[in-house]
Amino acid sequence: MNDMEKSDTGIVAKKAANKGRSRPAELPEPSPVPEGKLENSNTVRARDRVAVTQGADRLRQFVKRKPKEKLTTLLHHVTVKSLRHAFYRLKRKAAPGVDGVTWAEYEVGLTARLADLHDRVHSGAYRAMPSRRVEIPKPDGSTRPLGIAALEDKIVQAAVAICILLPIYEEEFLDFSYGFRYKRKAHDALDALAYAIGRTKVNWIVDADIRSFFDMVDQGWLIRFLEHRIADKRVIRLIIKWLKAGVMEAGVLRDSPMGTPQGAVISPILANVYLHYALDLWYDKRWRVRVAWGETCLVRYADDFVVGFQRKHDAQRFLRDLGQRMAKFGLSLHPKKTRLLEFGRFAAVNRRSRGEGRPETFDFLGFTHYCRRTRRGWFGLGRKPVGKRMARKLKSLRQELRRRMHAPLHATAQWLGRVLGGWLNYYAVPTSFVFLRRFFTRLKREWMKIIRRRSQKDRMTWSKLETMVTWCWPALKIKHPWPDQRYVAMHAGATQGRSRMR
Repeated sequence: MNDMEKSDTGIVAKKAANKGRSRPAELPEPSPVPEGKLENSNTVRARDRVAVTQGADRLRQFVKRKPKEKLTTLLHHVTVKSLRHAFYRLKRKAAPGVDGVTWAEYEVGLTARLADLHDRVHSGAYRAMPSRRVEIPKPDGSTRPLGIAALEDKIVQAAVAICILLPIYEEEFLDFSYGFRYKRKAHDALDALAYAIGRTKVNWIVDADIRSFFDMVDQGWLIRFLEHRIADKRVIRLIIKWLKAGVMEAGVLRDSPMGTPQGAVISPILANVYLHYALDLWYDKRWRVRVAWGETCLVRYADDFVVGFQRKHDAQRFLRDLGQRMAKFGLSLHPKKTRLLEFGRFAAVNRRSRGEGRPETFDFLGFTHYCRRTRRGWFGLGRKPVGKRMARKLKSLRQELRRRMHAPLHATAQWLGRVLGGWLNYYAVPTSFVFLRRFFTRLKREWMKIIRRRSQKDRMTWSKLETMVTWCWPALKIKHPWPDQRYVAMHAGATQGRSRMR
């Protein structure tokens, strides 16, 4: 009674394709997803992120094993999963490009859209659209041209950057390059500069600024630099399409024979590649080894960089050679923002002996760097927020407070607390406490003036304001460690697990 019957085989589903044992002409149908087990978008995004990360890691390891070999097949890393991963990394409320498509509109039918985009990228039918030009006002009164790319261009650019360019060039870039890199923030560059000034023989500083860098990048040199490692012509053609797409300004299409579209997703990594070959390798492999007589150090964040020197004639020679090097690649130094100054532990004594004033200061990444003395009389590097930036921030807050004059005070206090919290997260570094306290005091005075203008019968007192500030504003305290501590902790791997004191 327990023998197998013919109908028993139906217990295990079999989906044999047609034409028997020969090669099937049709693939078996996939098993249906059980009811109640549908995957949500978060699960799909998590799996895509894992797949993209693993692919990027494999490419990074290959580049590390073979640093001189050109990479010939790279475009296969741009998959539908990587495009989806790139799409969800974009800002959802960003302004649309010339296509007028927003992030929310593109998400409708996303799977079909990305599949079509993937086919066009791999078949060569993909065409880059021109960037929409927007002028952003700068503090000095001029404007900065900003290019807003179309949404599909942003997706493909992000996928190429994440899956191809970043894994390759993270192994190529030198250690003193910090701008727009993985796990390297502005404070890491500031810590490296502070460590170099405090622990090495830095007596002179070259504060350099490249004039209109993103607008003056030579596209021919950029493609030649990329071809040093990338031999996949399909990837090179994609980058050329973005560079040559042009700019749409006031309804007029203009060609872009020079520069990279500032504001595009791909621009930061392309800018780093350009300066890696035009500046970093030249300084590290040639100038520092063959020309410099004393100690020297360089810290670069995107197109802003500071170079420290032990000897004055080295600094003067570097400044002259740097201008020639930049001119070779179509760049130039800003004459008013590029300068040579005496700075370091002996600057105050040397200037005093010559009858000059205090040592000069320089600005880097939003901070003014100055020479100070510790309580024991030793040299120390001081950092404070740039005065002009503090004045602009106070002005913008004053204007917004006037607009919110008749809003509930508690809501305004909470809004100010959120703004100041983000501001302190960047500027609350050691030696800046006095300047931050001064900023808070001025802001409270401005707010009190506006509150008292709401009505002639206003009864707001300083004690009430202080109580509201205590509850709603963040505590005024330093939020970053000393540069030496964080820099040593970041580079602790160089000790291979041993104490640095042994």
